[in-house]
Amino acid sequence: MTQPESRKPNLLFFYADQHRADVMGCAGNDVVATPHLDRLAAEGVRFEHAWTESPVCQPARASLLTGRYPNDHGVLGNFAGNCRPEWDTFPRRLQDAGYTTASIGKTHFDAWPMGADAGTPPPTEEWIASFGFDHVVEEFDKYVHLFDVDTPYMRFLREHDALEPYQQVIRDNFRGGDKHWNGVTSPLPQELDLTSFLADEAAAWIGRQPADRPWFCQLSFVQPHVPLIGDPVWAEHYATAEIERTNPAEPQPINEAWARHLSFLRRHSRSDLLTDGFVLAGARQYYAMVSLIDQRIGDLLARLDRSGQLDNTWIVYSADHGEMLGDHGVMAKMNFYRSSVRVPLIIRPPAGYSASPGRVEPSPVQAFDAAATLLDVGGAEPLADAPARSLAPLVEGSGATPRAYAASMIRMRPGTPTWQAVTDGRWRATINADDGEASELFDLDDDPGEATNLVADTGASATLRDLRHALGRTIGIDG
Repeated sequence: MTQPESRKPNLLFFYADQHRADVMGCAGNDVVATPHLDRLAAEGVRFEHAWTESPVCQPARASLLTGRYPNDHGVLGNFAGNCRPEWDTFPRRLQDAGYTTASIGKTHFDAWPMGADAGTPPPTEEWIASFGFDHVVEEFDKYVHLFDVDTPYMRFLREHDALEPYQQVIRDNFRGGDKHWNGVTSPLPQELDLTSFLADEAAAWIGRQPADRPWFCQLSFVQPHVPLIGDPVWAEHYATAEIERTNPAEPQPINEAWARHLSFLRRHSRSDLLTDGFVLAGARQYYAMVSLIDQRIGDLLARLDRSGQLDNTWIVYSADHGEMLGDHGVMAKMNFYRSSVRVPLIIRPPAGYSASPGRVEPSPVQAFDAAATLLDVGGAEPLADAPARSLAPLVEGSGATPRAYAASMIRMRPGTPTWQAVTDGRWRATINADDGEASELFDLDDDPGEATNLVADTGASATLRDLRHALGRTIGIDG
């Protein structure tokens, strides 16, 4: 893929927070409005079975940064260590290849504020830049805007006399309480929404880049992560939408350790509050946040088109993990059900690069394959000894062999089990890495709602054995 620097493509990476894979029109959802994501899928390739390396923010982002699984880089949860600038990172590899790089939005390379002592300051933009970014605009979850900190978005709202009403709606729906999963409409106009602010920052930075040097922009939206607050325009659009609550079967644990984890998920989700009406109200706002992301992506695509850059830009859309939205009686993520572990992954190459535009790739892939792909198409050196693989050959139709398996893992806090999961696209298993006991086995073809756990079915024992071996080989713990 190496080419003269003056002809290198630009690289635009859209990275959402907690966007589940099936909330896109191109994924078959006929309720959500995502015309621009649908366009990217129609002009490129959508990967139907893209798995996050961990269904929680920080380890997933550490894996993207390094192209490594959590058991390798060591960040297994939001409370389990920080990313380290001395790591081999894909943005730094792009810098080495001649790219000017930007991170705009949420990085979550540090455990702050959840894993930090009271009064610990947030990571500086200079520290984030040390991972390989020439320009940084750092934001975090909306809850942080009630902390004693000052972020670019808070300064922006203060300039528009909008910080106080914004903080009040966050305060009224703060995490952990009985309103954590409320669906409410923002008091701010669409143009002052955090998604719009970040998109405008990205557009301004791209507009300042010289024509003779390639750029890489990672625009990391903070939404559709909770709190479930949509802008007034899209909230009105979905005000009466009927959004199906999918996969209603509640898990029946077959061992004590997995039962404890499921109990934790229910407590975190406030499952006692999750009536169909309550979940629907939240889902409507969730869809509103997705549609605003899509709208602002469309604005950026139009700007690139007007400036003549669109035909020389690789575009990737993905997310760190999904969102349960009431599936299996829980909210959020932190499990390996499809709503949580699958992520959207769309790769749209410059005009003429895709062998079959609009193709849906059914093979399993990893979310961190996006990093390897960006390095490949940018003519940069790959991450040393990292398992992330470029998907460019699959996009270009050059006969590449796809993955046979994808894996994911999580440890909620020190002293709790490390859970690992593996899929071949049809089967999915969950295994306690600490004692080797399997907790789940699902046939995703016959049981897409993951309602019938076959882990104790003797007829599926050979499949479970094969998945165990494949998991070890995939994450590098079994020769």
